Amino acid sequence: MYTLLGADGRPYRSATPGRYGGHRRSRIYGRLDCPSALRALARGAYRPYRVFFASESDAVAAGYRPCAVCMPVRYAAWKALRR
Repeated sequence: MYTLLGADGRPYRSATPGRYGGHRRSRIYGRLDCPSALRALARGAYRPYRVFFASESDAVAAGYRPCAVCMPVRYAAWKALRR
């Protein structure tokens, strides 16, 4: 079983792993193969704050923004909406 965050930001158990990873403190989500996240995981400081989402829409609804490194187009669109 896997623990994912739903659109409401609450954890739930799932038989299917998450498709997106996120960082609870910075409220950023991205692909599981994100180079920036993988570097942070290798340093060991990231793991306690790691969360997972089944879908991108769940991450957005839970208040997370796209990663600028692995999702630059989505990040640019998010940033443009904040102006």
